[in-house]
Amino acid sequence: MNRLRCIEELVDDFKNQRPIRGGSLIITIYGDAISPRGGTVWLGSLIKLLEPLGLNQRLVRTSIFRLTKDGWLSSSQVGRKSFYSLTDTGRRRFESAFRRIYAELYPEWDGKWDLVINTQLDIELRKVVKKELEWLGFGNIAPSVMAHPMADMIEVNGTLQELCVQNDVIHMNSELVGGQTSTPLKELVNECWNLNQLADDYQLFLERFRPILRAVENQPELDPEQCFQLRTLLIHHYRRILLKDPQLPEKLLPADWSGTSARVLCRNIYRLIFQGAENFLSDTQETADGRLPEPAPRFYKRFGGL
Repeated sequence: MNRLRCIEELVDDFKNQRPIRGGSLIITIYGDAISPRGGTVWLGSLIKLLEPLGLNQRLVRTSIFRLTKDGWLSSSQVGRKSFYSLTDTGRRRFESAFRRIYAELYPEWDGKWDLVINTQLDIELRKVVKKELEWLGFGNIAPSVMAHPMADMIEVNGTLQELCVQNDVIHMNSELVGGQTSTPLKELVNECWNLNQLADDYQLFLERFRPILRAVENQPELDPEQCFQLRTLLIHHYRRILLKDPQLPEKLLPADWSGTSARVLCRNIYRLIFQGAENFLSDTQETADGRLPEPAPRFYKRFGGL
């Protein structure tokens, strides 16, 4: 099978960056590839998987140790082999983080907003709540007032409960009076969520991966290892931008929003390479029971259906 030079260049660019954040890449691989196939893998096979991407054995072991310490992973020993699995907490975190990547692009918006008012919290706890809500896409629309037009209520309530502040904040819904896309509202949205910087990040993503899509479309038979490498780095780059994206309704976004084009590009590449990547994972990764199990049915629902 032919290997594409553009994918080799993508891998080289990743390997040459400093510092290489091993934990972040491992999170991408667990969330994208390991989680839907049981969530457990032998450390030795994972090391071999990551080495061509520039992560040496020491960096992988250090990163895995930190993820375990932080509660993402748990380890088990079978003979002399160590296997690492997602913890229940880690699995919830992965599902929460990666749900955004593969979900529907712009669900219909009813014009309502989710508000969290945290004036009753002390300053330090207020900072913690603000940071966690920003991770869920909330914006600080006024002092001590966080808002989002399409918040995931399960995630929000779960976050407030984990922080033990559900009885100390004011959590409410509001509804716009009049039009949903007034000029003052769009100006507020742009200020609170820094959409200009986000648009620039999406544009860089488009410039990096559009040539790769053209090359992949013109290659009848792709190398399975390159499929895996491209899929991993595609989702890794996209995830890092998307986690800064508040996922606002389309009506509140600027015209010709680059995030829409980036989403379509990511989906189109993914659909072309996912099976080759799955074949490579099946051939190279091990669990205590042998090969990785087949992907769960929900895997094939990614991006509206693979």
